Amino acid sequence: MLGIEFVPLLSYVLISSFTPGPANIASSSLGVLYGLRRCLPYQAGLAAGVFLMMLLGGLVSASLLAGFPALEPVLRGVGAAYIFYLAYRLVRATYTFAEQPARPLGAGHGLLLNLSNPKLVVYSFTVFSSFLAPVADSAVGLIVAAFLLALVSACATLTWTLFGASIRARLRDPRFVRWVNIGLALALVYAALELAGWLPWGL
Repeated sequence: MLGIEFVPLLSYVLISSFTPGPANIASSSLGVLYGLRRCLPYQAGLAAGVFLMMLLGGLVSASLLAGFPALEPVLRGVGAAYIFYLAYRLVRATYTFAEQPARPLGAGHGLLLNLSNPKLVVYSFTVFSSFLAPVADSAVGLIVAAFLLALVSACATLTWTLFGASIRARLRDPRFVRWVNIGLALALVYAALELAGWLPWGL
């Protein structure tokens, strides 16, 4: 249908959405601090950011990457460097729980994170230029594709938020905190290596 290879597309979308990235790691951390319910506005902002980036990717990715093929490795390098920085910060992170915690981040913060997320920029360009170019010429097709991609992304960030909320009670133990931070940081390092194309099995 429409010349789209659905199995490779689905594999790429699920791997890109559910593997660790800035939005997923941030969602996990906020789930630790505030639980799922108080993070829902932030999740809505993240989803809106994905939707807008997918629209942008569909509109410009094919022509931009065709005209400037050297841009993709540059974007991947910038994204990998940023994720390495997040991993470093995560290793050093601590979690404190006040009796009345500060107000959680809202929808605007989630929107801005994804609009400035290098991994999402690369993803939005790649998914349309590699898999969804046939639908980018149709306004309806582009909107539907962007909505479905945003929906998958929302499922991913909610999953990571639930993970953070589920381990919240144990993060009063400094040893557990250390191992959680190291594990999440290693996951970020993996994401950076994959994004930069430094893994033999990476996409």
